[in-house]
Amino acid sequence: MKTARIPATGQEFTIGKIVCLGRNYAEHARELGNETPTAPILFMKPATAVIDDGAAVRIPSYSDNCHHEVELAVLIGRDARCVSPEEALEYVAGYGVAIDMTLRDVQDQMKAKGLPWEIAKGFDTSCPLSDFVPAASVTDPHNLSLRLLVNGEVRQDATTAGMIHRVPQTVAHISGIFTLEAGDVILTGTPSGVSRVKAGDVMEASITDVGRLKVFVQ
Repeated sequence: MKTARIPATGQEFTIGKIVCLGRNYAEHARELGNETPTAPILFMKPATAVIDDGAAVRIPSYSDNCHHEVELAVLIGRDARCVSPEEALEYVAGYGVAIDMTLRDVQDQMKAKGLPWEIAKGFDTSCPLSDFVPAASVTDPHNLSLRLLVNGEVRQDATTAGMIHRVPQTVAHISGIFTLEAGDVILTGTPSGVSRVKAGDVMEASITDVGRLKVFVQ
């Protein structure tokens, strides 16, 4: 079982489902030639996709175009069903750093056929995830700087102010579709700057006041 840890409080949660937002930054939607969504676009990764800091992303043999996407991760601390945006943050236990690894070539093929694209998003090692900081230690989750470097070169550099659908609205929206349980993780989308990585690369992701994450590519 994969776990999400909040070292500052000693809490540890078994990770359930990982709910991800697509196209939640307008510039990222534009760089991929997609329309800016009016409602959250959701997809999931299994808990088996999670790897810890210092581990390695293994690119599947069926892809030749794997992209990085740095994201703010939201850890749910107690069950939430049909909660309002006003009360949604009460269900957040912590924030972390995630990299949503995406097989862009596979995703494009599936989309072109009108098929689901979980195989491009949910493969083993596709969700590098840091430890979490307590939610109370983050004054504003929409005023954080995100960065991702590949081999020391800055690829993504933005702030969470660019989110289209913010954390309270996102938690409320998801909880109205299916119950969020303690240990579930939400990935809130990525800003522009996504690009290809290959075997031998080193990725370093960071979010101010939240943490850092370094993983390798195989």
